[in-house]
Parts: sequence; C-alpha cells; structure tokens
Amino acid sequence: MSSNAPITIAAPKGRTLKALVPRLRRAGIDPAPLLADDRTLIRMADGGQLRFLLLKPDDVPTYVEYGAADLGICGRDVLVERAYDLYQPLDLGIGICRMVVAGAVGVKASTDVPRVATKYPRTAAAHFARKGVQAEIIYVGGSVELAPLTGLAELIVDLVETGETLVQNGLEVREEVSKISTVVVANRACYKLRRERIVALLDRLRDPVS
Repeated sequence: MSSNAPITIAAPKGRTLKALVPRLRRAGIDPAPLLADDRTLIRMADGGQLRFLLLKPDDVPTYVEYGAADLGICGRDVLVERAYDLYQPLDLGIGICRMVVAGAVGVKASTDVPRVATKYPRTAAAHFARKGVQAEIIYVGGSVELAPLTGLAELIVDLVETGETLVQNGLEVREEVSKISTVVVANRACYKLRRERIVALLDRLRDPVS
C-alpha cells in the first residue's frame, strides 16, 4: 500500500458513530460524509486523507486484524470476548458502560452450577472461572434480560449504561465484571508501516480535556 494512500478506518454504524462526531469536529475533521443519509458503506473525509468503512460494530476488529483497515473504533467488550491481536493506542472515553452480572431482584441462584445467559460467553466463563464457579453458559444474541424472566437462565452477563432496562424488567446488578469504553484499535503491521501518519491522526483525536 502506498504511504500516501488514505488511512482506512473501520467505524461502527449507529450510536457509537454519533458519539464520535464531536471528537471528529474537535480534531478538525468534517463528519458530514459519515452522517450522510444514504447506503454508501465507504466514505471519504478530511480532504481524501481518511477512508471510513461503515460496519456492524462486531465486524470492526475483524476488518482491522486482517488488514482491510488500518484503524478501527470499537468497544473493549468485543475485543475481550474474541481475543483479537490488535494494538489499542487510544481510549476515546466514549460509550462508557459496565459489563455486569445481573439476576432477578431478590432471587438467588438455586444451584452450585448457575445457568448464565449472555452475548459474551467467553467473557462470562472467564469471570466465573476466576471466582471458582463452574457456570453453565448459554449464548443469547439479544434481549438477554428475558432469560431470568422465562427460566432460561438464573443470571445474565451483559452491558449496562444506566441500568434502567434492568430495573424495568425486575433485574438487579449482582457484581461488576469490568468497565467498558470505546477505543481505537490498530492493525499491528499497518501501525508500524504508517506510524507517522497514524500517530499524527491519533494526536488529533485525543480529547484535549482528558
């Protein structure tokens, strides 16, 4: 790849992209191309110096790990769950939330091997293993809060921001697994080959008040 080619950034569509907009503006990058209401999945920005790939959040680190993008913007939850081999040079301090264990209010696990529903089976299994608990992990792709309400599982491991969804469904946080935020990840080879330009971009993206 030419050293003058645009830096390619894998970006998540949706809420995280919208949260990134103020940071781009502060960095002097016009976010208008990213906000355009069309179905174009590749957007050029910063006078053609940046090339954004708009992806589902879970796909961002895959594109970076395999070199289809130099950089990516994704949550630590995805990185930990899938154990990607990526450099993490910058925490953007957006999308802050918690990974927690939750269950029905006032209802204790009935067995020594609790059933745990989650979108993050690797993370959940590792958490309970560290505690010496042999949990039965059940993968659930969405609406994980339903699991304790229907008897599918006694506990869930999921992300919470305010905890309001848990409250509305009669659930409570039992413990915190980890804190989660949105980070910039880099393909290790691309970072070495294009270090000067990538570092300059990261410096622009750093929050001046942090």
